[in-house]
Amino acid sequence: MEASKTGQFTQLLADLGSGREGAFDRLFPLVYDELKRIAHFHLRKERSAHTLNTTGLVHECYINLAEHQGSWQDRAHFSAIASRAMRRILVDYARRRNAQKRGGAGQRRVTLDDRIISIEQQATDLLAMDDALTLLAAHDERLGRLVECRFFGGMTIEETAAALNISVRTAHRDWQRAKAYLNRALKEDPVQA
Repeated sequence: MEASKTGQFTQLLADLGSGREGAFDRLFPLVYDELKRIAHFHLRKERSAHTLNTTGLVHECYINLAEHQGSWQDRAHFSAIASRAMRRILVDYARRRNAQKRGGAGQRRVTLDDRIISIEQQATDLLAMDDALTLLAAHDERLGRLVECRFFGGMTIEETAAALNISVRTAHRDWQRAKAYLNRALKEDPVQA
């Protein structure tokens, strides 16, 4: 973000924190490109026939952020929160899709081919990753937030460190720990766990 936009962003965050009316609506155009970048990063991991496109995910995120306006510290913190909101939106979509797949109203039988199995596997993978991330966050909240920034938000290690207010070295070390934890959690047999 260029220096003039960074100054505007900082001022709008201050206005938002003090309850100034319309601050959030003035903030959205300023961060729209950043939100599109985060949404694109999220969606590139999704199936190609996903019902949400980048713009749709950004707008769903906007509605979510508008309803839950918080005290965002800076651009990196805002990006981390937006990424978390987008992750929740995609996970909710995957859960609804799985519920419909199991006999929701208005369902019709179709024959399974490799493409459908692949799409359903992606939804299952997203839900498994969300479950593993929920366990990680319960074990160590900072590690959970770090994964949200890096994996779901597409942030660099430096941006993640800034968003979490930790050193880059600590972010590197935590990233290795988080990846190891998630690898173990995703490999465990859910029946046994």
